[in-house]
Amino acid sequence: MTSKFDICFPAEGGIELAAWLFVPDGEGPHPAITMAHGYGGTRYHSLEKFAEAFVGAGFVVLVHEHRGFGGSGGEPRQDINPWQQIADWRRAISYLEAHPAVDSSRIGLWGPSYAGGHAIVLGATDRRLKAVVAQVPTISGYEQGLRRVPAEMSTKLEEVLNEDERAQLRGEPPVYQALASSDPAVTAAYRSQDAIDFNQQSMPAGVWDNKVTIRSTRLARMYEPGTWITRVSPTPLLLVVARDDKTTPTDLALAAFERALEPKKLVLLPGGHYDLYLSQMKAASDAAIGWFKQHLSSPLAATYSIAKSSNHGSK
Repeated sequence: MTSKFDICFPAEGGIELAAWLFVPDGEGPHPAITMAHGYGGTRYHSLEKFAEAFVGAGFVVLVHEHRGFGGSGGEPRQDINPWQQIADWRRAISYLEAHPAVDSSRIGLWGPSYAGGHAIVLGATDRRLKAVVAQVPTISGYEQGLRRVPAEMSTKLEEVLNEDERAQLRGEPPVYQALASSDPAVTAAYRSQDAIDFNQQSMPAGVWDNKVTIRSTRLARMYEPGTWITRVSPTPLLLVVARDDKTTPTDLALAAFERALEPKKLVLLPGGHYDLYLSQMKAASDAAIGWFKQHLSSPLAATYSIAKSSNHGSK
């Protein structure tokens, strides 16, 4: 049997980040995978079953919640700053490095959706990672915003964002919108039924609020993780993409994959964005497990992978 622990680890500013730590049976140290949730979610948004699949394959797994979400500390709540989340994620990598059950030379990262964008940025900027998996990743906040917000609503959105900026100058508390809602009278980040169903899935009471700050939208529309994809190499990169993804559009992910350098792999699965957490979860997790086993299987294999990939180009 594997072991699951509720833990916390410190991040910048004295914030404690809540996480699950899964440790496989058998004598270590083991290779490890660090994971986190996407935009506005928590670790309860279908991440546990991925973690269970990974630990079942022999990996130590750390699943943390971003500051301001779930059990993690931080104010304001439900506030999404991608660069702060990336900085915090580096602390998760450091936590795994120092853990006695972990082989610090064999750490990989798995990120879905918005965190898939973080996976690309971290893969490009933190060489402690020896393999990266980005599932249905955010590639361009600007392009996604253009598709999500009807042209006739763009001016109103800009007015809302600008008024929020003025309110921040006045020292007023953050303004919130719903994360997912079909009610046209309610300002929301997501309106599709699959997004509503996924985000409002059954989970323990009190672990998630259906809201995010308005300023999170401005930061999301400024976030361009796809610009980092050419710099992930020589770290091995796997993109797991849904064929009919309207949330993080399929064509943006495919174009980003073409720009990425070796070693890289693309797995294209049927369905939409949320299907890869649900009906296509096994196929998605199997693809990730295969990638991690290939590149984190042993210290020698990890070293060989990096040395071999350097022949395909370096920074």
